[in-house]
Amino acid sequence: MTEISHPDSVERFRAALKEHGAEGDVVRLDDNAHTAQAAAEGLGITRGQIANSLVFLADGEPVLVMSSGGHRVDTDKVSVAFGGKKITKANADDVRAATGYVIGGVSPVGLATVLPTLVDNDLAQYETIWSAGGHPAYVYQTTFSELVRMTGGTPADIGE
Repeated sequence: MTEISHPDSVERFRAALKEHGAEGDVVRLDDNAHTAQAAAEGLGITRGQIANSLVFLADGEPVLVMSSGGHRVDTDKVSVAFGGKKITKANADDVRAATGYVIGGVSPVGLATVLPTLVDNDLAQYETIWSAGGHPAYVYQTTFSELVRMTGGTPADIGE
């Protein structure tokens, strides 16, 4: 891992972290971290410590779900958390429009729009967790409490 600056999306994420008073820094992995498994391997951690930033549509409106990479998201639980709305998977264009980031690089803050957010309670078991840093090759070390604070998200049980 190296600490270098690069894409505009990473700089936007860094600026958002600063605005939120975040403690950690954004680091670049030697390889892209398009999947939780790839990111975990690059960091030498478990998949569960990866906070996936997933965009779904709730009755057609984008929402952000920060889930542990250790399991799949149960969309029925997400539906309940969002008041019974129909949950569908967002496509790449939806993700980019709602967040300003490409899939694999969607960060928890610095989004193009404010999104209702759920944060997976499974992430709370880890002392440190890692999220995408604005680009598929960049990640950010954080904690469950900081992630909830920065996103304004609601902790929820969302795993299968």
